[in-house]
Amino acid sequence: MSVSKSAARRLLPSLGKAAPEATAHLVHEALRHAINGIGPLPPAAAAAEKQLEEQHGHVDKAVHEVIENHVRYAGVQGFATNLGGLVTVAVMLPANIAGVALIQCREVAGIAHLRGYDLDDQRVRNAVLACILGEDGVRSLVRKRRLPSTPMSIATAPAHDPHLDRVIAAEVTSELLTKVAGKRLATTVGRRVPVVGGLVGASADAYATWQVGRYADRELLARAKPAASSRQAG
Repeated sequence: MSVSKSAARRLLPSLGKAAPEATAHLVHEALRHAINGIGPLPPAAAAAEKQLEEQHGHVDKAVHEVIENHVRYAGVQGFATNLGGLVTVAVMLPANIAGVALIQCREVAGIAHLRGYDLDDQRVRNAVLACILGEDGVRSLVRKRRLPSTPMSIATAPAHDPHLDRVIAAEVTSELLTKVAGKRLATTVGRRVPVVGGLVGASADAYATWQVGRYADRELLARAKPAASSRQAG
């Protein structure tokens, strides 16, 4: 996959650098729909609360269920948006990017809610997006001084930095574009078998979503909040 990702970086422009306004809009819309709910998907907090209830107030078990549920969602959308051959790339590539962004934003937002973060806080929303970059991605951007610190530190910063909104949105879109494009090259150029493309897409998106969830689980440590303190004790 590393070869195809490298090729994707050369063949496809960085959407984040080419069109920053469009980039921010795409990612922030995905985050908004993830938090507020869209179609059959209820809001991230409501879904997380349902898992917490099913797990009898055990936060860590509820977080595990949130991750597992979204891994399944990612597998389904990954299969659907990676069917077809080379002729469908132009249509399915943006659909896959939007689908992955929505699912992973919803997953991390659910975890953040369970850990006591306010999803209406823009600092927390930026932290949710930062988690999608993964641990290695965050470390790299912190070293390059593109990000000030880790998602946990971003969520608990003394004040919201509006400039960070666009920076994180651009980095997240660039990362998603690279991953999705690399996956398309691996499945359509290498084999050109539609069903194989769907299976590879499903497994790749599911695994990536699992990685994002595990990183958010480790990174977003619990914060005390009156409504959740009694539940966490259980």
